[in-house]
Amino acid sequence: MANDLAMKERLAIPRVHMPELDATERSRNFAEVNRGLEMTDAVREAQRCIQCKHRPCVDGCPVGVSIPEVLDALAAEDLPLAARILRGDNALPAVCGRVCPQETQCEAKCVRGVKGDAVAIGYLERFVADWAMANPDRLGQADRPAASDRTVAVVGAGPAGLTAAGELARAGHRVTVFEALHDTGGVLRYGIPEFRLPKEIIDSEVEQLAALGVAIDCNVIIGKTLTLDQLRAEFDAVFIANGAGLPMMLDLKGENLKGVYSANELLTRVNLMEAGRNPAATTPVIAGKSVAVIGGGNTAMDCVRTARRLGAQRAMIVYRRSEAEMPARVEEIKHAKEEGVEFVMLTAPLEIIGNESGWVAALRCRRMELGPPDDSGRRKPVPVEGSEFDLPADVVVNAIGTRANPLLTATAPDLDLNTWGNIVVDDAGATSLPGVFAGGDMVRGGATVILAMGDGKRAAAAINRALAG
Repeated sequence: MANDLAMKERLAIPRVHMPELDATERSRNFAEVNRGLEMTDAVREAQRCIQCKHRPCVDGCPVGVSIPEVLDALAAEDLPLAARILRGDNALPAVCGRVCPQETQCEAKCVRGVKGDAVAIGYLERFVADWAMANPDRLGQADRPAASDRTVAVVGAGPAGLTAAGELARAGHRVTVFEALHDTGGVLRYGIPEFRLPKEIIDSEVEQLAALGVAIDCNVIIGKTLTLDQLRAEFDAVFIANGAGLPMMLDLKGENLKGVYSANELLTRVNLMEAGRNPAATTPVIAGKSVAVIGGGNTAMDCVRTARRLGAQRAMIVYRRSEAEMPARVEEIKHAKEEGVEFVMLTAPLEIIGNESGWVAALRCRRMELGPPDDSGRRKPVPVEGSEFDLPADVVVNAIGTRANPLLTATAPDLDLNTWGNIVVDDAGATSLPGVFAGGDMVRGGATVILAMGDGKRAAAAINRALAG
């Protein structure tokens, strides 16, 4: 349709650059770093797509967005069509356009990336989704399916739960989402800082679901307020997506000192409760001057960049491998470096040292070197004997990962779990209990937003089939 440019012309277009806030300015506030593309740049980037016959980018997307069709419509400047296609495939497109690791998923499969730069699919997804939010009157009314008399309970208003709720509501079912916290979004709201994902984006996406008829009931803890058995008695099907919100502990001496945080606690205090950001916030947070964050993933980057914005003069990532092995997104590492974050690589924590008042004073560490690959294929870190040293710090953040919260599963003894306490499901997301499905981090352990959304979409399709008999 739109890409009538000659192939040579399309191949000559360079990849677009995402405008960003100045690093010095942004390291002092929580404003969104990536500013978004202008229309001209977005259209030009969409024209780089060569509309591959085999559509490998779609295979790389966990929720199966019709990427070539979206880009084709954008290249033709038909924004309403692009938005309708995108929203038809993805319940949270403005979120995905900001936080998905496109470079290892859809963009990793892009044929343009074989001999150059992949099409900036993530930037374009964000552009189309943001345009749709700003221009709802130009989208037209989506066809509503005939209402069914079937009901579905969704446990958790995070990415998996919200995605499943949207898919099931579009199928005509009556959906109620139960959320333990006082607001929606799950990890999107409590775990991802506003400089990556502004709260109004989450609010807007949730409003779209409410418009489909999804009911959301906050401050309800399944396993405490209600049990899974009660949900099963009241609803025709249940989808569990309550995440993996329990931090893994370091098992280090000094872990209980004042000034030691888990990543979940730090980010929840700052993101959800606005500690350190809003003078009216009643939740406190310790804003250290020298902060050591242990870990190398996106959550660790969120913590260390948050520490900078809370006033840390020295904000450090302590990671036992080299930068090449870090699981964090390349863009997050780049942004952190620009904002003055210090990377202490090939370093493993041994002990958290306290002062006489019980506050953190230092992180005792040991240098590491890379040995043979481990089971994951990454080179295994090996201690360097006699290399111990103390890293001065008044706040230490544990960002090594999370595991399943047992509140729900402890009250459902017939629900099959694996060794780590995660719910066991089949390929469709069905659990060992009839009519009960599960997905997201409660099944996978800590993973990405888009993988959780893929679970929600897949389980919703299975629930829909089951409800249809």
